[in-house]
Amino acid sequence: MVRCPDFRKGGGAVRCPFCRHPDSRVIDSREVEDGQAIRRRRSCPECSRRFTTVEEAVLAVVKRSGVTEPFSRAKVMQGVRRACQGRPVDEDALALLAQQVEEAIRSTGAAEIPSQEVGLAILGPLSALDEVAYLRFASVYRSFESAADFAAEIDRLKSDAATRSSQAAVPVPTG
Repeated sequence: MVRCPDFRKGGGAVRCPFCRHPDSRVIDSREVEDGQAIRRRRSCPECSRRFTTVEEAVLAVVKRSGVTEPFSRAKVMQGVRRACQGRPVDEDALALLAQQVEEAIRSTGAAEIPSQEVGLAILGPLSALDEVAYLRFASVYRSFESAADFAAEIDRLKSDAATRSSQAAVPVPTG
């Protein structure tokens, strides 16, 4: 199986891995990994052998230092796991959160995303998962410097919760 880097760039010909002929013909294409990759069955017109390629969209994270590295769900889970230490959050919930973060980031359509945006994408789902873990993560991510920073964030959480509950309370018509 041949791995092709980025199917969204509309790459050109694929070289046969057997005879190195510079072109091949696509026989069949299918989406795999929930649409994050395309599996293509190919045939070489020169040697007539068949092979499979998997073309996947590479999502890169640009760190503050300027270094670029591939997006990793495992790194998201690792960071969130630290914030959830001692909290009643299981591995399945962490995996689901990491999946939600990746989907949110991929939905932007960008091939490269700043690490700051990854952190922002984590905050929303983490707030819904566990408020204490959210405060821990936010305190590091947003560089809280005092108890006042924590108090302001707690007030914002309370305000958001009150807004959600008032929106959920829909008056029932009588009559």
